[in-house]
Amino acid sequence: FTTTKKFCTIFIIMSYLLPHLKSAWSVDKAIVNEEDRVVVIRFGSDVNKDCMVTDACLAKIAEKVKNFAVIYLVDTSIVDDFNKMYELYDDCTVMFFYRNKLIMVDYGTGNNYKINWPFPSSDKQDMIDIIETVYRGASQGRGLVVSPKDYSTKFQY
Repeated sequence: FTTTKKFCTIFIIMSYLLPHLKSAWSVDKAIVNEEDRVVVIRFGSDVNKDCMVTDACLAKIAEKVKNFAVIYLVDTSIVDDFNKMYELYDDCTVMFFYRNKLIMVDYGTGNNYKINWPFPSSDKQDMIDIIETVYRGASQGRGLVVSPKDYSTKFQY
């Protein structure tokens, strides 16, 4: 019990290290107003286990990517305006925007709009690489970029 409690406490703290957007208006403003950096938004819930894992990864890389990306968290149970528009049916979803445009990334999974699997801290360099690829491609006017790594077989047993 104690180990699980410490695990959850550490990951919940990680989510509070990143800024939260608490309304649809603030999400829109964050996407529209950022002109020079990629806007990375994690849609989900702070208490969801998959989101906790992803939040830990995002919190650890936030300082490293601050020159070309800004990271926000959105609780989909509070701000549900985007659930239908972006098909946010998964527990945890990470999406990328650049100059008010959704940037698609080909991960090799068939879903080019979002990352919908937990991204552990051990893969933080992979996340940095994805964000950097999105930034480089989007700043050149591309709406679809290819992930530096193929995730199509990530969870096959």
